[in-house]
Amino acid sequence: MRLDKFLKVSRLIKRRTLAKEVADQGRITINGQTAKASSNVKVGDELQVRFGQKLVTAKVLNLTESTRKEDAANMYSILKEERLNTNNND
Repeated sequence: MRLDKFLKVSRLIKRRTLAKEVADQGRITINGQTAKASSNVKVGDELQVRFGQKLVTAKVLNLTESTRKEDAANMYSILKEERLNTNNND
């Protein structure tokens, strides 16, 4: 499944166009490799997505073409969420 579609269907990112923009900006990696929107996602892959000051690492558990909102979270598990610190004066 394409990365942008997975992000939309799983609701990690709400809109496919936004998922494509985030990927095109180099803010997503699959198994440590920078990914494009058209990159292929497989079960077991580890995704890292940078949302502003937050880095989310998720593991792909399930691929489905469409899913109900209640079931979307079953497509992945969050391994960790970390805050990126860009201010060195803490």
